[in-house]
Amino acid sequence: MKNIPPFLVMVWHASPALTAATIVLRLLRAVLPVLSLYIGKLIIDEVVLLAGYSDVPPTLTGWAREGLLNYLALLVAAEFGLAILSDLLGRGVSLVDSLLTEKLTIDMSMRLMDHAATLDLEDFEDADFQDKLDRARRQSSGRMPLMGQLMGQIQDLITVATFAAGLIIYNPWLVVLLLVALIPAFLGEAHFNARSYTLDFRRTPERRELDYVRQVAASAETAKEIKIFDLHNFLADRYLTLSQRFYAANRRIAQSRALWGAVFTAVGTIGYYGAYAWIIGHTLTGMLSIGDLTFLAGSFRRLRSLLEGLLQSFSSTAAQALYLDDLFAFFDVTPEITTKPEAIPVPSPITVGFEFQDVGFYYPGSNRWAVRHLSFTLHAGETLALVGENGAGKTTLVKLLARLYDPDEGRILLDGRDLCDYDLTDLRASMGVIFQDFVRYNLTAGDNIAVGRIGARDDYPRIERAAERALADKVIDKLPRGYDQMIGKRFANGVELSGGEWQKIAIARAYMRDAQVLILDEPTAALDARSEFEVFERFKELSEGKTAVLISHRFSSVRMADRILVMANGQIEAQGTHHELLVQDGRYRELYELQAAGYR
Repeated sequence: MKNIPPFLVMVWHASPALTAATIVLRLLRAVLPVLSLYIGKLIIDEVVLLAGYSDVPPTLTGWAREGLLNYLALLVAAEFGLAILSDLLGRGVSLVDSLLTEKLTIDMSMRLMDHAATLDLEDFEDADFQDKLDRARRQSSGRMPLMGQLMGQIQDLITVATFAAGLIIYNPWLVVLLLVALIPAFLGEAHFNARSYTLDFRRTPERRELDYVRQVAASAETAKEIKIFDLHNFLADRYLTLSQRFYAANRRIAQSRALWGAVFTAVGTIGYYGAYAWIIGHTLTGMLSIGDLTFLAGSFRRLRSLLEGLLQSFSSTAAQALYLDDLFAFFDVTPEITTKPEAIPVPSPITVGFEFQDVGFYYPGSNRWAVRHLSFTLHAGETLALVGENGAGKTTLVKLLARLYDPDEGRILLDGRDLCDYDLTDLRASMGVIFQDFVRYNLTAGDNIAVGRIGARDDYPRIERAAERALADKVIDKLPRGYDQMIGKRFANGVELSGGEWQKIAIARAYMRDAQVLILDEPTAALDARSEFEVFERFKELSEGKTAVLISHRFSSVRMADRILVMANGQIEAQGTHHELLVQDGRYRELYELQAAGYR
């Protein structure tokens, strides 16, 4: 239950006005049941009293003329007014709660996205964090019923207090008997809810796999391969195996819950009818009036129902609050790569460049170095190419340069200052990076380019210039709605692009950024030979005066660089210009000749 107070703080933060409104409405509504029941008692007692008169008028008109019905009419009118008020308050509560739920969903989702944006790339590449993120996403929208439950409990608690006060006046042991009968049921529900949460928590990896298999089995992105490789039966069998494990574990808990629930319900029923017998007996002996009988029987019945509902609701609330651990645990994750309080802006322009001083780095959970003993300088205004076989450490070097990771050994300098000394947002804003696995956003063509500098999304001339520089303007010219055309097939009227067309759109993002440093990681992998030649000719022209890093397996591309670093096993094996490296008997010449032989 420790999660309830911070959750209520989140509800208040989502909308103080709506939260206050639902509390006030529920407080007013909470006292209406006991008032209605008590007025009903008074009506019955008044009717019994009037029915006992011997000398009365023969017609109701006569009763009214003599004023005998005045008090009764007043009581009936009061009960009618309470019924109307209860309905209005109920509708008001439903309206306010629905609006507050929407506000809370938006607020929690925004908080989750905002916090995720502050976390390190290392976190997102960690499987345990992915489990935590998956659980947090579920709770950001899946815990909305908890808010309604909590507010309903506040209302029911006040109603219970008013009913209990009435019972205590007659006999305090009636309330005690109810509690003794119902508490075992509450403890039983709490136990089984805890077991259900533990099962869900431990099964998060399997649940993510279950969701993944279901997505892969019926997805536009995978449909071709599933048909070609006939993967349907394999995926269906995997889904069935995982889901049956979930079913078996949930069935065991459900069976135990049903068995013990029946036992606890029987105990509660015995307590209820024992108290009911006491009320009837005291009415027969004249110690209670008919109105008292009606009031006490109604109060006891309502109180039992409310207490039963409250205890089950508390149990359910405790279960849901357990799941809030997943949400709060996500918010407790803090980034390691942050901006220091005394951080300085990135120099504009960069005058010296980047210097790697004996830099080493290994990925969390790995037992080998991704890169180590990296020592070189990327001079300001220089175009540097990185070549090497897969796994050589090229992309890792770029991630370190953009400070997506910090080195585990050594340091990286920018114009003589440690990279950690600079404002992180300013540092990344000064870089235009396009990775090989760039994102294909299901947005308009214009927005797909604008993400390179999203703050300039309304600067249409800038978007068009970026497209022209990346040769993406010809792609966009063929789209039915041009820059306003939705691309990707996720949404209606979307147009899918080829791999090469998507790549030109992605390269346009780097030009949209208009950064001091341009980094292209395998930017032409999906382009044909002519398009590749055109892109690199344009890149050579537009990167003039900028600091640029180019990663490519194609030697026809990297030869235009001022300098080439040859990487192997996370280290720099050789460096020089294209011609200098060709005359050396090393890996570069070997790879170049292997690639050239394929074109002979």
